[in-house]
Amino acid sequence: MLLTNATIATLRTDETFGLIEAGAVVLDNDRISWVGAKADLPDTYASLPVKDLEGRLVTPALIDCHTHVVFGGNRAAEFEQRLNGATYAEVAKAGGGIVSTVRATRAAKPETLLADALKRVDALISEGITAIEVKSGYGLDQETELKMLRVARQISARRPVDVRTSFLGAHAVPPEFNGHADAYIDTVCIPTLRAAHAEGLVDAVDGFCEGIAFNPDQITRVFDVARELGLPVKLHAEQLSHMGGAQLAARCGALSADHVEYVTEADAQAMAKAGTVAVLLPGAFYTLRETQSPPIEAFRGHRVPMALATDCNPGSSPLTSLLLAMNMGCTLFRLTPLEALLGVTAHAATALGLKDRGRIAPGALADLCVWDVQHPAELAYRIGFNPLHARIFRGQL
Repeated sequence: MLLTNATIATLRTDETFGLIEAGAVVLDNDRISWVGAKADLPDTYASLPVKDLEGRLVTPALIDCHTHVVFGGNRAAEFEQRLNGATYAEVAKAGGGIVSTVRATRAAKPETLLADALKRVDALISEGITAIEVKSGYGLDQETELKMLRVARQISARRPVDVRTSFLGAHAVPPEFNGHADAYIDTVCIPTLRAAHAEGLVDAVDGFCEGIAFNPDQITRVFDVARELGLPVKLHAEQLSHMGGAQLAARCGALSADHVEYVTEADAQAMAKAGTVAVLLPGAFYTLRETQSPPIEAFRGHRVPMALATDCNPGSSPLTSLLLAMNMGCTLFRLTPLEALLGVTAHAATALGLKDRGRIAPGALADLCVWDVQHPAELAYRIGFNPLHARIFRGQL
């Protein structure tokens, strides 16, 4: 198929949108075989079926590289508690937070978890997402962690979207191991990781390195097993305090360090050297009413790639709009519209280890979005507005 009469944001580099006016894209099955100005189209492609995009904008399809869309229940009551003065850490220590979702997720049937997750995924697909990361971490026992990962695997069988799963067994200490985090890591988390990998359910391994979760030594033990199994790692790091998570992520060559509000200049330098992406999650920053912003200038100065994601979860970021996350990234963190778009395309792909998408170039996967806008800056500028005209997933309109 030949797409013509479009403004194309190729994102060929991180310096500009790579705009091509009066452009064309040639799709060959699930790949892009040519992109450029229509006037330069080789004769080889002249006889292809044509789709006239009537001057619309084409970008790479969007990628949500950090989500927890599989979970049971909701935490609206805790939202109210925080508005009445309780902190996120205080809610967690009182038996709420992640642990309250653990109770609901353990009790939920797989078909219920899937049906609820698909509603969230449908909202993301409606905004042009073609790839999504889904974490476990609300089971914290072997049975429920495996249940969550199996549900996550079913999403791509039910919807035209690519799903990457992350094992997040080191998300919180379950009530039955209260005060015994090391025992939980050794007797539940690591054996469950091995079982999930044996079943083919894991694409990457994640952890939560924070005072209310696990320390760097405990996370390191999990990451050592990930390395043994040949699995890449990523980490919730420096969200609520500085625990050394970003340095740990860099030492382990992590795909990404996520949240990163308390990252230092030295941390950013280490992440740059390791090629670790900084995944910014403005939905959690907004919901928790945080005041410590990620060090954007340090990331820019050391050329750390910055991705953006929804962090869709029931507690700290009940967000299912990646377009809104782009706007939040610009408004709250002072990203530029170019950085925001790169953050949900090229850099989000890197954060998931996906090397064949995120930019429009020959050989790239034919995952594209067609928008009813004139310029890519409009995608981050508008609030509560979805200008998606069409989504192309693996070459299919």
